[in-house]
Amino acid sequence: FLAATNLEPTNARSLFPCFDEPDFKAVFYLTVIHRLETTALSNAPVSVSNIIDEEWKYTRFMATPRMSSYLLAFTVSEFTATDSPNSRIVIKTYSRPEATAAGHAVYAAKMTPKILEFYENHFDLRYPMKTLDQIALTDLEPLAMENWGLITYQEGALLYQEGVSSWLHKEDIVHIISHELAHQWFGNLVTMKWWNEVWLNEGFASYMSYLAVDNAEPSFQIKDTMIMSDLHSAFEEDALTSSHPLSTPLEEVQTTSQILGMFDAISYSKGAMVLRMLADFVGEDNFDNGIRAYLKAFKGKNVEQSDLWDFIQSVRQEKGVFSIGTLMEKWTTQMGYPVITINTTNGEIHQKHFLYNNSAQSDLWWLIPIRYATKSSSPSLVWLDVRGPVRKEEFISKNKDWILANVNCTGYYRVNYDPDNWQRLMTQLETNPNRIPLMNRGQLVDDAFNLARAELVNVTLALNSTRFLRHETAYLPWESAVRNLEYFVLMFDRSEVYGPMQVYLREQVKELYNFFRNYTDNSTVPEDHSLQHNQIIAIDVACSNGLPECIEMARSKFAGWMKSNDTNDFLFSTEAVIYCQAVAAGDKKEWEFAWEKFQSSTDTSEKDQLRKALACTKKTWLLSRYLEYTLDPDKIRLMDVASTVYFIAQNAAGQALAWNFIRANWDYVSQGESAGLIMGVTSRFSTKFELEELMRFATQAEEHVADIVMMRAVEQTQVNIQWVNENKNIILWWFERETANIE
Repeated sequence: FLAATNLEPTNARSLFPCFDEPDFKAVFYLTVIHRLETTALSNAPVSVSNIIDEEWKYTRFMATPRMSSYLLAFTVSEFTATDSPNSRIVIKTYSRPEATAAGHAVYAAKMTPKILEFYENHFDLRYPMKTLDQIALTDLEPLAMENWGLITYQEGALLYQEGVSSWLHKEDIVHIISHELAHQWFGNLVTMKWWNEVWLNEGFASYMSYLAVDNAEPSFQIKDTMIMSDLHSAFEEDALTSSHPLSTPLEEVQTTSQILGMFDAISYSKGAMVLRMLADFVGEDNFDNGIRAYLKAFKGKNVEQSDLWDFIQSVRQEKGVFSIGTLMEKWTTQMGYPVITINTTNGEIHQKHFLYNNSAQSDLWWLIPIRYATKSSSPSLVWLDVRGPVRKEEFISKNKDWILANVNCTGYYRVNYDPDNWQRLMTQLETNPNRIPLMNRGQLVDDAFNLARAELVNVTLALNSTRFLRHETAYLPWESAVRNLEYFVLMFDRSEVYGPMQVYLREQVKELYNFFRNYTDNSTVPEDHSLQHNQIIAIDVACSNGLPECIEMARSKFAGWMKSNDTNDFLFSTEAVIYCQAVAAGDKKEWEFAWEKFQSSTDTSEKDQLRKALACTKKTWLLSRYLEYTLDPDKIRLMDVASTVYFIAQNAAGQALAWNFIRANWDYVSQGESAGLIMGVTSRFSTKFELEELMRFATQAEEHVADIVMMRAVEQTQVNIQWVNENKNIILWWFERETANIE
């Protein structure tokens, strides 16, 4: 038996009469009547619990702190607890009794007090409650919810099964716990006045989680990876004219649909990136001191972003020409971000609003802190405080040195250069890449590809930026290239470009695949987590582009699992990609074996990996049957429907099937994460016919999905159509030229 609430943002009013707005804070007194054999949990500790009769009892909870209505929560279940050791307060992590008995909550219970203690020390402000309960729910629409004192999670975000769960799954768990615990200060203790500035909750929780994860699990060394992931999520969404500012005008965020539209990569990821940029140019110590003062001044209250700027300003050592409020205003009240273009011949620099639709007109500009370095000098900071062009001596190349702007990607902007400087940077990458910081090696690739998408550079420059990868073993550059080439795959995997593209990628990845081959063949992994991630990329790129030894490895390992029908011979971090590649290379029997394992598995992360792998088959009839399964909640839970359809749509064989399916079954499938579903299923759209179909569907589905999401999907399709028409021939020529001498 399980009942649980989830009230953010506007569902408290459906539970009890209230002023359901974040700045109407109140103290809550709760009594729950429930069955004898169940346990009731809520935000505050239990005050008293008494039996009513042979079937029912009541549990009364102590008063909550003064808080917003969306943070109220309670659960009633038969779940059991895992206690956290060595904690100042009582921390319990609840899960299904069988999961608790098997120790699946032990990792979360161990990490939670470490992260909580880190935040208490970092903020110089204690967590104000006497207890902290966490509960792993079998069904929850968000990944997790930060209810004060009772954090709810999807099972897969909290539970870890030793010997079954992917080793890298610990990263996900410690990351999501860090995010939700940060909310106990940012959101719960200090709350935004209205949902138009929800980034003050979510951006801070994302930013602080980088620090907390790095402290709790320093051996993972994933701080840079987390930062770059958020940077690219924000960049992608914020390059469309349908984006929105971090601080959106109040009148544009009034309905529940408009409020839900604010919970996106802008509020979470861009919010974190803008805070990181602010911390970089005022100094991290100053930033941290300002945050501590801000939290203490506004605890129990509601804030606007101007309150934050005032406190950062008060601790800033160098007051500078501009106040913090002036510096930050354009970054938070304008949508989008700039691209700066530097001519290293004459030092000329200018900025413009970066948009994928390069024909769109925009007069926006920003105050930009530029941290730059050259081949022979260490990083320095210079400001661009006009639209430009202006000439700066710092950006004139001396002795034909390369110049690199946005060192370590601390700024929220892209960088373009004159062709000569691009060529010098490319040469450096191909001869001695370690001279360029690792984050920038990845960002140079990302900027080149996205500048090409926006038609600011020739697409051949982007493709040239992947040549150095043949000898690169670090994760961030490979991740950047593979993620950007996914767009090429989506646009061209149904055209003649795809053949030579696969040949090129197969050749580029050979050395990387062989670098990890001893690990892969012997079912082991490197100790370094970033190398574990890159091992997965090596297998994925090699197998999906037809490297024979990779396909044979996946088939062999999967066949061994089918034969034993018990334990598999996979490495826990690479099993997801092996599942997928084996199902893709296989037939009905491989698919049905994976389906049987999916149904029988009790480990949430393994179930998620298998559910994704089932979408990898090339057999359209199996994909059609899988889509039909999503309509049966006994086969695919409602909370998993949207992501399952999305996985099928990412498969070229399943994209058209998924598009027809969601239109036929929209009322059911849209109950989950409809925004991601729309963007995912339409991500391959690149023809006028597909655009017309999408626009017809947009008028039919407007009641179920935010307008902003449909606008994004339509705009992305229009951008795709134009980009394919203008670039297909030159891309085909480039891949054919690069692979002309490959057998």
